[in-house]
Parts: sequence; structure tokens; C-alpha cells
Amino acid sequence: MMLARAIHFDESDMNIFHSPARTSEWCVSGGFEFSNWSQADLTGKARQAFTNGWLGIETFGRVSLVAVTQIEEAELEALTQALAQHFVQMYGAPSVEAAIPVAAEELRHMAELCEAQAPNTLLVVARELTDAGVKESFRMIEPRDAGLDQFAIHGALDDEPHTH
Repeated sequence: MMLARAIHFDESDMNIFHSPARTSEWCVSGGFEFSNWSQADLTGKARQAFTNGWLGIETFGRVSLVAVTQIEEAELEALTQALAQHFVQMYGAPSVEAAIPVAAEELRHMAELCEAQAPNTLLVVARELTDAGVKESFRMIEPRDAGLDQFAIHGALDDEPHTH
């Protein structure tokens, strides 16, 4: 199964979001956070999170870009639990057990966005507030178009000996 992880090419997310997601954390769209928002809520960094922020499931921070990658079943189960717990803590769900189906649906939706994409495909979300509520659209940037071979380094970066 495919899902998406937060990716940063520079430090811009650190400046544009109140709470930036951590590089490599699993992400979902997170549009549910904005379900009760109005135009008055769309100012400053909150507007940036609304307009194009993915939601990290570890920090619950936002990120502009995510990259498609393989996820293991055990990781998916842990993410479902974490997201369900977030629904209890932040949105008043009655229990983790009651929130699990909603969390699983959010993750299923994200997996559907990712399933037909090649590994390392970048995903961008765009949101707008309409009379019917929040409208999300998604754009895919294929790895060869993104020049991802320059950035998608897997493994430790700390292999070089240090000199002091």
C-alpha cells in the first residue's frame, strides 16, 4: 500500500505554518480541520495551512509537499490509532474506538490518492472555501519532473567522518 510522507526542499514551511510537520512523517490531507471555518478564519499562517497544508500524523503540523512511498500494514494500524486519538483530544470524539472508523477513512482516502502514483511522486493540495464548504483539489508532480533524484536520499546522511 502507498501513502505519503512530509518532504522539505528548503526551510519555507518552518516560516509559513504555525506548526510545521516533521520531515518524513506520514501525512493526510487534514481538510477536516477546516470544516467549520469561514472567510474570517483565513488570515496569516492559518490561511496558509488552509490553502495548501497537508497534516502530519505525528506532530499534527502542516507541510506543503508530500512524497508517495510504501507503507507497511503495522505502520498503517499505528497511524489509525494516532489519528483516532487526535480526534478524541482535539475534536471531542467520544472514544478512540468510536473514532477509529473515521481515522481509517481519512487514511483510506489518502491511500487512494497515492495508489496509482510512482514512488517519490510529489503531491500538492489546494483548498478553497465555497458555499458548499471546503473544496480540495490535488496535483501530482512525477519524480522526473520534480528532479527528485537530487533530493530523495534514503538512509543516513551522517556517513561522513567528522572533523573538529
